[in-house]
Amino acid sequence: MTLVKQNIKILAALLIFFSSCRQRSNGEKRVFTYNETTGIATLDPAFAKNQSIMWAVHQIYNTLVEIDTSLNIVPSVAKRWDISPDGLTYTFYLRDDVFFHDNPAFKNGKGRKVVASDVVYSLTRITDKSTASSGAWIFNKRIDSANGFSAINDSTFKIKLVRPFHPILGILSMQYCSIIPKEVVEKYGKDFRRNACGSGPFKFKYWEEGQAMVLEKNEYYWEHDLAGKNLPYLDAVKISFFNNKATEFLQFRQDKLSFINDIDPSFKDEILSKKGELRDEWKGKVVLNKHPYLNTEYLGILVDEKNKLLANSPLKIKKIRQAINYAINRPALMMYLRNSIGIPAQAGFAPGGLPSHNADSVKGYNYDPAKARQLLTEAGYFNNYSNYTIRLTTIPIYSDIGSFIAKQLENIGMRVQVETIQKSLLLEQTSKSSAAFFRGSWIADYPDAENYMAVFYGKNPAPPNYTRYNNPAFDILYERSLIENNDSVRYSLYRQMDQIVINDAPVVPVWYDIALHLVHNNVKGFYPNALNLLELRRTRIEK
Repeated sequence: MTLVKQNIKILAALLIFFSSCRQRSNGEKRVFTYNETTGIATLDPAFAKNQSIMWAVHQIYNTLVEIDTSLNIVPSVAKRWDISPDGLTYTFYLRDDVFFHDNPAFKNGKGRKVVASDVVYSLTRITDKSTASSGAWIFNKRIDSANGFSAINDSTFKIKLVRPFHPILGILSMQYCSIIPKEVVEKYGKDFRRNACGSGPFKFKYWEEGQAMVLEKNEYYWEHDLAGKNLPYLDAVKISFFNNKATEFLQFRQDKLSFINDIDPSFKDEILSKKGELRDEWKGKVVLNKHPYLNTEYLGILVDEKNKLLANSPLKIKKIRQAINYAINRPALMMYLRNSIGIPAQAGFAPGGLPSHNADSVKGYNYDPAKARQLLTEAGYFNNYSNYTIRLTTIPIYSDIGSFIAKQLENIGMRVQVETIQKSLLLEQTSKSSAAFFRGSWIADYPDAENYMAVFYGKNPAPPNYTRYNNPAFDILYERSLIENNDSVRYSLYRQMDQIVINDAPVVPVWYDIALHLVHNNVKGFYPNALNLLELRRTRIEK
């Protein structure tokens, strides 16, 4: 098919959709539109490993439990649950009014009720090696291999752990744990990735890869608002895939996008002051919504001395890694390159907002170039590595930040070369331990500091342990935290672990992120949250 014919086909399909099923009140559909510059690789929850997939999956599927705006675990498909006294068995009692979307895989094409065996199938599928799910690690050495997931009856599901693990409810709220129907997966096989069927507020309608995706309101969705009105309020969600941020911004200015997530560095000075506030010319035209969310932006340093990359590298020396931490003026970076979007990371790896309050107690690195040069001298850097060039690998959107950091390190006498590559390639390199110094980010999968500490557990692979950090003292504390029932004691262990990591410096925390949305005035009930998850159930479009 020629490109012209293909585009005509796409346009015709979209026109048919948007001209059909008109809203009775005023003949117009309420459509929320947004753009994904990186595209969406799949709609299969087993591969919901990044934000673009998670956002779409969250609209289509439900999980047993979910996380509310205050980071509390609340019911979803499971209306309640019990925990055994030994902390090993969780019993969930399912709602009886949750139905899968209509699909040809079902009898007469009508969606059937979600039952406990669907939960067993969905979670077992994640751990099945033949699935090759990127989320297989979430149950690693946590679930009883003989009887980990079981359906007692249609409305009762049990999960059995090998040892107590308090964050398990948070894990079950992840998009990886979305409940899917076996019939649909078996009907479409590998093509299930683009034939999504869940029980969520929106149902899959159309997807032309690289062009557009449309999700349509689930008229039979089970949730209601406080007044008893069915959710969601929107008629549809349309996702475009312009890979150019300039095009995305133009689309937003022309009212063709409901919002943009974050602001590209190219436009931030036009929109925001250095203090992170809307400039006068934008006030009243759009709404700026900001919310701290659980994401740490950092530089990772490979510390596995068995790796050939470190054979002659100064990065294997702790004092040199500490010097790198002291050399970076994080507050200046945030103000001048990020327009104060974010909080300078001068504490631990775990950001603020967590129940354990790591960021309030862990001592990190302030800007101290004199201390940095002292550490380099003590480590013998100027005698042994003065001609060594360290390569910092980053992605295009953060090339300016990479250049800023390189300049800061050059100011203390280090030679740094910034290499910019595509995100997919960087992820591949870090997973294979073939990048020695790299830009990274860790977005919390669930609101517990354990999720951040797992990044450094010596027995974890990459992901999540991209730096290949291995410290027996840390591992002992981590394993203790998994079986500790007392919250205060467990939180203390988290903070001790975080401090050990910061002292050993396998990472350079740069900033704790802020979710930022630029939203049109006619969009109501739409706000960023601590997990920066796209939440549209209660969003309205005013005409």
